[in-house]
Amino acid sequence: HVQLVESGGGSAQSGGSLRLSCKYSGNAGSTNSVGWFRQAPGKEREGVAARDFDGRTTYANSVKGRFTISKDNAKNTLYLQMSSLKPEDAAMYYCAAGWYGGSRLQASNFRYWGQGTQVTVS
Repeated sequence: HVQLVESGGGSAQSGGSLRLSCKYSGNAGSTNSVGWFRQAPGKEREGVAARDFDGRTTYANSVKGRFTISKDNAKNTLYLQMSSLKPEDAAMYYCAAGWYGGSRLQASNFRYWGQGTQVTVS
């Protein structure tokens, strides 16, 4: 089993930055491939960024060049650095672990989820 706890959400102005954190614990094997997702009201949960066990990263086209996913194994923490924020980036952001296989930006391919952290952009 894996536990995930997000933090770092809040309000930012358009063009601003925020850094999200996700503290993970539990089965180390399940946290090798991890990802960040977001869900805005009335919309489906969408993949934002993912990081594979070998450090390879995948980004949604909408955030490429603006968001960076990183992982500090010593601190058991996953990060999402968000820059040049846009109003359309506003959503609840979730970290995920326990990848089943398949697309790393598909929510149904992850088993474990955090409770989410809210990001608003004005």
